[in-house]
Amino acid sequence: MLARRDDDHIDLGEAALLLATRDRPGVPLDRYRDHLDKLASDVAAAYGQSGSGAGDQLAALNQVISGDLGYTGDSLSYDDLQNINLMRVIDRRKGLPIALGILYLYAGRTLGWTIEGLNFPGHFLARLDEAGDRTIFDPFNGGKIIEISDMRALLKATRGGDAELLPEHYAPASNRDILIRLQNNKKVRLLKAKQVAEALVVVEDMLMFAPANAGLWHEAGLLHSHLGNLRAAMVALEQCRDLSLSPQDKHRVAQLIGELRNRLN
Repeated sequence: MLARRDDDHIDLGEAALLLATRDRPGVPLDRYRDHLDKLASDVAAAYGQSGSGAGDQLAALNQVISGDLGYTGDSLSYDDLQNINLMRVIDRRKGLPIALGILYLYAGRTLGWTIEGLNFPGHFLARLDEAGDRTIFDPFNGGKIIEISDMRALLKATRGGDAELLPEHYAPASNRDILIRLQNNKKVRLLKAKQVAEALVVVEDMLMFAPANAGLWHEAGLLHSHLGNLRAAMVALEQCRDLSLSPQDKHRVAQLIGELRNRLN
């Protein structure tokens, strides 16, 4: 169970495939697992014996993922839910930054490389680190190397002209955070389409691997309330209250629970 697994022991490729089965129940995963393993072995061959440093690692990843296999960011149908489902990403060879990033992370980690997703907002970026040689890159755009000026421009494009780079934007994202970010893309698109019940299922899926995340329990409570599931909303918000660290957050959630209780009486 992902919920009980240490974050460092979560296999992002396998976890993303399991989440993908929620939309495609009954579809065998064997060929997708084989594809990921072949991808990693091809990257190892491309890197060879002479490769050294993060730049050569990225070159090998790019040669296989965007070159040989033809993966690319889907700019034309960016909001298509298929761009989030790793099975469909593999089938179509295109997807969102976070989904393509998982391919890079899976291959690099399979080879024992130090590769991480970053907590950069709005557009998923990743970083390779080999003996202090660090390279930040963009999985959506063919593994393009990203400089500080590029990060600043991306941040302002997604967060507004006043946004500034902060140390937290360079911090590595945990495996759970990456999976939550993947699924958040799906949830946001479902809510935009007013598919609230389907969005709730996505949040509940996230709680299966991140049950200690107070924010997810809060979202589940609000969505249950919107759908009229008041008792389920109260249960979710009580979990949120118990997991919240801030006294102010606990107080605000307690008020919501009280309002729901009054509606039931």
